[in-house]
Amino acid sequence: MTSADTHPSGVWYRTTAELAVQAYLLIRQQQALTFEAFKAYVPEARDPGAGRYIAITFTEAPPEIAPGRVLPQFTAWMVSRDGAQPENCDVETDRGQLSALAPHWPIQELKGQRVLLIGAGSIGGAAATALSGYGVGTLDIVDPDRLRYHNIPRHICSSNAVGRYKVDALAKHIGLKWAETDVSGFRIDAIADADLLRPLIDMASVVVCTVDGVEPRRVISYLCKRAGRPLVLACVLADGRYGEILRLRPFPEVGCLECQRRALDASGQMDLEPTLDRGYGEGTRHNPMTAVGTDLHLMGSLAAKTAVATILNELGHMDQILEDDNAVVALRPEAGLAEPFDSARAMSIRWYPSAASYPDCLACRPA
Repeated sequence: MTSADTHPSGVWYRTTAELAVQAYLLIRQQQALTFEAFKAYVPEARDPGAGRYIAITFTEAPPEIAPGRVLPQFTAWMVSRDGAQPENCDVETDRGQLSALAPHWPIQELKGQRVLLIGAGSIGGAAATALSGYGVGTLDIVDPDRLRYHNIPRHICSSNAVGRYKVDALAKHIGLKWAETDVSGFRIDAIADADLLRPLIDMASVVVCTVDGVEPRRVISYLCKRAGRPLVLACVLADGRYGEILRLRPFPEVGCLECQRRALDASGQMDLEPTLDRGYGEGTRHNPMTAVGTDLHLMGSLAAKTAVATILNELGHMDQILEDDNAVVALRPEAGLAEPFDSARAMSIRWYPSAASYPDCLACRPA
């Protein structure tokens, strides 16, 4: 209903199945009962006088109107002398929002999983929201920065959060939508506080990295490789023209991030990762925005899906097997680039396998 009394009062009435059928038909026909007809079904209905009131009717055993389709137990009525107008009534229960997805989605299994998200920027914010929406039970978010005005065109949080630490703003944002996710924020730097990352990585089922810059990504790759934890890296490259997802699983035959880049170079393909150090731009006339916020959110959602698919596949869900480990997504493709960034059509996704580790790699070498 789009209106209510400023001093509302309401009543509940227990009724028979006949009124449930009447309500169903009246709602479909956008019609109402006269007050006298409503009172015939509900003898205890009080007279609204010159005003009106909201009544909720409850039918203990509503009838089935089609195979497997039972009428609702509750109906809301706006009651006045002019008549009783029925409306559909949603009933809130103490069951969580995500629990309603079961049994079609493995909510209970994901509820017991813990994901570490490093980077709470534009991609990280979207990844955090998507991970919560998938039903991940515990989410640890790492980022040392505050949200600034130039972040807002790309970030999932609104301008109301400007000045807050990104991890705190994201925790509040997720709490309003997905209260079932336990979110913790850590204001630490991936490089300066690498020692503080180690216990968080050890507790995680999978790590998602959305930070900018070559150096922090290398550090996180090294830590995850040593800890034996799967890592999903997400970014946009070439001024936002391409998105990239790299999944580095903790197998001896799978190389770290540096091995992946080295393999691209050795095969004559293209490595655009160094452009990450240029950032996305701050929206000034000297350094314009180059990455579209919604494209960044898309990459965050894909990173979350990759992480969740990795978890579920490990738990035996064969419908969550990915085509390969690494993917390049054409967002605003540019002609003339080498593989794997040679997609010519928007939204084409090129999958390719992870490269093996190099024998002389310090990160991949057995301890």
